Amino acid sequence: MTTEKLAIKPGEWIVVCDGGKALVLENTGDEKFPNLKTRETLAHDNPKTHEQGTDVPGRTHSSVGPGRSAVGQTDWHDQAEQAFLDNLAGYLARAVEAHQARSIVMVASPRALGMIRPAYTHGLKAAVRAEIPKDLVKLPVYEIEKHLAG
Repeated sequence: MTTEKLAIKPGEWIVVCDGGKALVLENTGDEKFPNLKTRETLAHDNPKTHEQGTDVPGRTHSSVGPGRSAVGQTDWHDQAEQAFLDNLAGYLARAVEAHQARSIVMVASPRALGMIRPAYTHGLKAAVRAEIPKDLVKLPVYEIEKHLAG
């Protein structure tokens, strides 16, 4: 779906996110003249992996012979992003269940969309009307509005 043809319905939620920040916006205008207002801003501090880990990657010994193998380093940064997106999906699912959000447009980087999709509940999946693979989270709300309204 191209963003130029996206009509944002009145009352529809627009969720703009990446692995560390999410803006939950609501259209308080109409389809012709959307007016996005911030409902919620969610964020978490996620330092780089090398700043989070305190130990070097481990090594294992082969059960047969003198061989040894390195164990890959845990990507703490990636795990924190996944946890943030899982929490965001939970927040959105609860909003859909409580009838606060009837329709949602997800705007996120392709990577973040791929990470959050498995966390969609059936109700949330039904409420997501469109997914736009763009990273707009660092833009001000009026710029996001311009990108989406075309």
